[in-house]
Amino acid sequence: MTDKDEDGLNRQLDRFERELPPGIGRSLRWLREPSARWVRVPVGLLLIAGGIFSILPVLGLWMLPLGLLLLTQDLPFLRRPTRRALLWAERRWVRWKQSRRPPQGRD
Repeated sequence: MTDKDEDGLNRQLDRFERELPPGIGRSLRWLREPSARWVRVPVGLLLIAGGIFSILPVLGLWMLPLGLLLLTQDLPFLRRPTRRALLWAERRWVRWKQSRRPPQGRD
């Protein structure tokens, strides 16, 4: 993969961190640091495993994309598909928020 994929993914994740509550954003920022690799990989694998068993009450499907997102930092072949998925999800989110906004009246 190219540096373009890594740079784009990092920009998206930085933007995502800013949108999260401060404590969660700090945790995600720490997990993305190179020194946290030994924590990030096992946590990512555990989240993916938990997402697979999403039929259990505490575990949910939300764990699968979060685990993939963490592993993306260390597996270059996941960067491009993850970046594209994040762009798609962001566009859908913006479109959904705009559709929920009440129409503006003309004065």
